[in-house]
Parts: sequence; structure tokens; C-alpha cells
Amino acid sequence: MLALVIPVGLLIGLSLGALGGGGSILAVPALVYLFGQSSHAATTGSLLIVGTTSLVGALPHRRAGRVSLAKGAVFGILGILGSYIGSRFSTAVPQDVLLAAFSVLILFVAVLMIRRQRRKPARGGQPAVDPALADAPVITFRPEFTCDCRRAVRIVLTATTVGLLTGFFGVGGGFAVVPALVLALGLSMPVAVGTSLLVIGINSVTALAFRLDQGLDLDWTVIGLFTLSAVLGGLAGNRVVSRVNPARLSQAFAILLVAVALYTAARSIPHLF
Repeated sequence: MLALVIPVGLLIGLSLGALGGGGSILAVPALVYLFGQSSHAATTGSLLIVGTTSLVGALPHRRAGRVSLAKGAVFGILGILGSYIGSRFSTAVPQDVLLAAFSVLILFVAVLMIRRQRRKPARGGQPAVDPALADAPVITFRPEFTCDCRRAVRIVLTATTVGLLTGFFGVGGGFAVVPALVLALGLSMPVAVGTSLLVIGINSVTALAFRLDQGLDLDWTVIGLFTLSAVLGGLAGNRVVSRVNPARLSQAFAILLVAVALYTAARSIPHLF
């Protein structure tokens, strides 16, 4: 099974580097079903893999001017409370319940990716904005320093929710971070993809820190190879994003997510009854 670590890790890193999210959600089912880890050990190992890959992958994006350090750092810091709460709740949930809930999350992400690709582009080649998200939270800075506090609260809630998902499921939450950065903070899509890696890294590192006292027995050989291959995939994804149509990559990945969600559900849900 160790032979599968490198290709799966490359796939996860490639998605993170090219799409700013999505790939990390494969880490947990891969660690559980391919390498026989418990769900709690897998979600912890996933945080290490995803956090390292995201932070390293953010470097070439930063050099290319596709990372907003200030906005990314603020968004990540706002998610720390959610990371703590999610990490604590995760240990109290039975393994099959956690995996069943995880299958629902994977399917939701796949549907979200498919809907985003079907949405017609607006004028000027920019993605159309979902009317339901048109009033997304934005903090406005003017000479007199005015702040729309209602929208600011929504930003805090969004960041906290992303942190909660990271801490509970061991995923980066890039599927939520990228649209949040575009709609809430007004970043362009390329900058949102690069900045999301910084946010994912911050969320993953803080959630991992909250789990260090849980005494889990981690397979460091698998995690080390997984992380190394994911980092290489992330660096390759940085090149892919400028050469390959991200829409096609996203569509193919969404199909893969559907298959993984159905498999995870089939393996975990029967044990709930």
C-alpha cells in the first residue's frame, strides 16, 4: 500500500496548488481506507500533510504576486477559535459517525464545485456572482475609517466556520476559503487561490497544535511520504494553474470527489445501525 502514497499525495498537492483547495479532503479517506488508520489519527495526520503542503505551496504564489499576506493572515487568525472547538469535538465523536459526516461533506464540496463551473461568466470574463451571495461581508476602509460592522461580523463567522471544519474533519477548507476571499474581501480569483493556501496553512497548524495532547499513534512513515509527495504536487500545481484550464481540472476532481463520497458513505453508514 505504500506504493499508493506518492500518487495520492501528488494528486492532493496538485489540487491544492492549482485550485487552492479540494485536494485536502481526500487525505482523510485515503489514510483510513488505503492505510488502515483510525478516523481520529487520519484527521490529525491530514492536518500535518495539508498544513505543510499549503504553506510551502503558498511560496511560489507569493513570488508571483498572488498572495495577500495581510488579508490571508487576518482571515486565518479569525479561524483559530473554530479550529480549537472543532479539534475538541472531533475526539468525542465515534469513528463511523465521523466518517459518515465526512462523506456528506465530500459530496457537498463536489456539488459546490460542479455548480460553480456551470455558472455562466459575467462580463469581462469574470465569474458571475451568486445572487444569494451578493451581499457578502466586506469591511470598507475610507479616510474617515468607517466599518460596516454587520458585514464584519459575517466575515468573522465565515472564518470561524472554516476553522471549525479544519479542526473537526482535518481538512483545509479551501473550498470555502476561496469563494469567501473573492466575495467577502474582494480578491481576484488567482490571488484568492494563492491566499487561500496561507489561510489553510494557518488553520491546519493551529488545529494540529490543539491535538498534540491527544496521544494518538501516528504512522510517521506514511505521513512523511504523503507530505513530501503532496508538497511536490503543490509546487507542480502552481505551474498548472497558469497553463491548464482550471475549469476542466475542477470538473474532473469533482467527479472523483463524488466517487470517494459514495465509497466512504457505503463503508461507514451501515455501521451506524
